[in-house]
Amino acid sequence: MVAGFTMGAKRILFLCVANSARSQMAEGLARARFGPGVVVASAGSAPRSVHPLALRAMQEIGVDISGQRAKHVDELAGTKFDVVVTLCAEEVCPVYLHAAKRLHWPIDDPAAGLEGLSEAEALERFRRARDQIQQRIEELPPLLENAP
Repeated sequence: MVAGFTMGAKRILFLCVANSARSQMAEGLARARFGPGVVVASAGSAPRSVHPLALRAMQEIGVDISGQRAKHVDELAGTKFDVVVTLCAEEVCPVYLHAAKRLHWPIDDPAAGLEGLSEAEALERFRRARDQIQQRIEELPPLLENAP
């Protein structure tokens, strides 16, 4: 069971492979959007540390994810979520079976293929992913309200 989970609170899990960019940004955006009434977590099947450009892209909009850490999906084994969102595009997304509702948002990995890009170009990829995720998060309230 994940620390901080309260009975009766709606729960959202964001998954991607590395839990270093997309799912981390989604976790931070959802926390900022929903506040303490919704418990938000993220994880991956092959977690790596949170990408520094994900941190920067989020800082630009006033969301601090520096306290978040990458987690393996197995750390959440047995925890029930109302909504599980996978954020993978080309990669094989992790599977999580304990969810009332599953969504898939095919968002390109901003950390993939950064070789040869300037820092500004790389940061723009993270901004684009962040903005796509933020737009999708605005679609979640009706799903949370209707979750069992």
